[in-house]
Amino acid sequence: MTRYYFDIRDSTGLYPDEEGLEFPTQREAEVEAAETLAGLARDLASLDERQDVAVEVRTDSGSLFQAAFIFSSNRTTQ
Repeated sequence: MTRYYFDIRDSTGLYPDEEGLEFPTQREAEVEAAETLAGLARDLASLDERQDVAVEVRTDSGSLFQAAFIFSSNRTTQ
């Protein structure tokens, strides 16, 4: 099995995953990244200011992929 690391990046910086998780396939790591983003989006929903957030996935061999939530609005809030 391969160990995947799920680093979190937002407007304040990069927060590296020091432990990682083991999965037999990259597809399972992609699902984990998506679930992590969903949790982060729920946490960010209560904030007044929305910010972009990404999960950068890597192995010991290097970077593999990035999954991101990008908040964009054409409306002004009151």
